[in-house]
Amino acid sequence: MDLLLLSSSSVHGYAPLEHARDALAELIGHARVVHFAPYAVADQAGRAESIRGVLSTFGVETESLHTVSDPVAAVEEAEVLFVGGGNSFRLVKTLHQLGLLEPIRRRVEAGELRYIGSSAGTNMACPTMRTTNDMPIVQPPSFDVLGLVPFQINPHYQDADPASTHRGETREQRLFEFLEENDVPVLGMREGAWLRRRGTSLTLDGVSGARLFRRGQEPREYLPGDDLSALLEILPRFDTPSA
Repeated sequence: MDLLLLSSSSVHGYAPLEHARDALAELIGHARVVHFAPYAVADQAGRAESIRGVLSTFGVETESLHTVSDPVAAVEEAEVLFVGGGNSFRLVKTLHQLGLLEPIRRRVEAGELRYIGSSAGTNMACPTMRTTNDMPIVQPPSFDVLGLVPFQINPHYQDADPASTHRGETREQRLFEFLEENDVPVLGMREGAWLRRRGTSLTLDGVSGARLFRRGQEPREYLPGDDLSALLEILPRFDTPSA
């Protein structure tokens, strides 16, 4: 299994995807075309054109799935799939409607399809979408997604500001609430962090770190370069089947 899971495509001080350029180049390799899933946004053409401009600097073409007559057939033939960011609920609903979850999962698990996710696309690699930050603007038929890793990810993780006068819940509090109902680790990935999975190896990298949340434990800090392969061996326990 070959995965690159980005917390975000845009990071302060960098051009889009510039912070992960080497990791992208390594995963894309000698592919001629990268297939792009822009379903998390309303302006799919605009997002596809933006990604096309970035990926052209790698010497590859971009084929956006929203432009093809048979997205399932395109996924069946793809070498690299990039699932972009936006609203996770909209993305999951569309992937279900188009019947894309099963072929993506099957081909990635078989090592036939390399997977890049950013933000909402990274949420899709988890067992469920339950640790997204997004508002439920649409209702998908299920919260279950690809399960390419057995733990949850919270992209765009933000640390609480002790000087803030805001009295609403922090991201940390939201994740503790999740753990009250679900016994599965959650990796809060700060902006600029990414995960690289190669088979049974999992590494955190990027320009920032991450926090790992587990039920009944204090959050643990991880830095770029840390080995997180042990997370691939956990058995997640959710409260009820997603629906």
